[in-house]
Amino acid sequence: MGFFDFIDAANAIVWGPPLMILLIGVGLILTFTTGFFQFRHFGWIMKKTFGQMMSKAGGGEGTISPWEAVTVAVGGAVGAGNIGGVASAIAVGGPGAIFWMWLCALVGMLTKMAEVTLALHYRQPDVWGDRFVGGPTYYMQKGLGEEKGWGGLYKIPALIFGVGLFIAFFLTMQCYNTSEAISSTFPSIGMIPVAVFYSVLATAIVLGGLKSVAGWAGKLVPFMCIIYTVFGLFIIIRNIGELPAALGMIFSNAFTGTAATGGFAGAAVTVVIQQGLKRALYSNEAGWGSSPMVHATATVDHPIEQGLWGCFEVFVDTMVVCSITALTILTTGLWDSGLAGASLTLAAFETGIGYIGRVIIALCTFLFALTTTTGWFTYYDTLLRHAFGEDSSFRRGLIWALKIFYAVPGFLAVFLTINSGFGSSRVWAIVDLSTGVPTFANLFAMLFLLKKFLELLKDYKARYMGIGEVDPDFVIWYTDKKKLAAK
Repeated sequence: MGFFDFIDAANAIVWGPPLMILLIGVGLILTFTTGFFQFRHFGWIMKKTFGQMMSKAGGGEGTISPWEAVTVAVGGAVGAGNIGGVASAIAVGGPGAIFWMWLCALVGMLTKMAEVTLALHYRQPDVWGDRFVGGPTYYMQKGLGEEKGWGGLYKIPALIFGVGLFIAFFLTMQCYNTSEAISSTFPSIGMIPVAVFYSVLATAIVLGGLKSVAGWAGKLVPFMCIIYTVFGLFIIIRNIGELPAALGMIFSNAFTGTAATGGFAGAAVTVVIQQGLKRALYSNEAGWGSSPMVHATATVDHPIEQGLWGCFEVFVDTMVVCSITALTILTTGLWDSGLAGASLTLAAFETGIGYIGRVIIALCTFLFALTTTTGWFTYYDTLLRHAFGEDSSFRRGLIWALKIFYAVPGFLAVFLTINSGFGSSRVWAIVDLSTGVPTFANLFAMLFLLKKFLELLKDYKARYMGIGEVDPDFVIWYTDKKKLAAK
């Protein structure tokens, strides 16, 4: 069995019915148990996020502002998944895949809210005192290991999560997508020079640590999202006559599959669903457990405050940015052209507004990928800090080495891809494995901690929304609960 045969076999197991049911199921459970919170209180969510996005500091303790935390998280999420991932979903699963992407996002808003909230609740100051740390491995240790009495058994899902997430460290898409987009737009520039420049710039940013990553994300993320959305909307409006047919294909093909047409080979309903869920997860990361690790550093008074940003993050990423990509591809009529990935999105924008559209997407791909790469540095940094919890020269050396060599695997992926000749579909197969494995472990752990999230949400609604009565004895932070128990 060859390497890619093994990857395909592993994906067939990982992305089987159990994970797809778990991905949608956790979101549906949260949606029903919270009384459809993301819909009934959508206005409140927008008021406390979009309405306060330029606030530089929140209350309480933390390392960076809520806005900085969400720009790092959005920057980490808005990347290859939005430009290449959506196009890949359509190219493989047809227009109906977008319906399942939307469904996954709508219930995923609550999934992301819950995992961010749990990350804040169970966070702790790092032993170095430079920032707060939290995320899935921390709420597995404290929530499952300590509160639920699992003891050392929490290490099983924590290890699966950590190993799964590090697959994306060694086999990342960002540098490859960027190099491909830039070199195809500017043929005189080869993929290798782009990869070198990209890697050097990413290294320069991560050398400054979390503060540097947050500073760059705060500047780039709003700019790149606005530029991409404005030009995408222009193309959709320009082809407004094709919009009803595009929406019709999304909804009808979601339940019937898509027949072969043009350069499209056709797809069964199961493929349509699978592609929609895969690309939604890779794009908005709801349930993946990645972005809670940076959200955990935010300065807030209550864990739910940052959880609301998790809702906002999924909405912007999938319901806005991904939808722009999908409708641009469908209304320009290129979805069945035989193109796939970033090449399909580039072609759609070029068809819509000429060569300048291709240039815009190439530059957006560069910025999207850069914020993703640098944002994900904070995730790997958090995992290593937890794995080697006590201060030691080895721990310090490991974090230093991560900064220095962080961009090397991405560059090597470009170099090896060019010289081996395998296509982007092979790279996406690796991506699917790197998302599926940690997501399974994270959602499994979340099932046992949903009660804690609901308790925190009930307390927040009573304190800040005037819904219910405040329990004066409720302890918001796990560290405070441990201090009280010690007394």
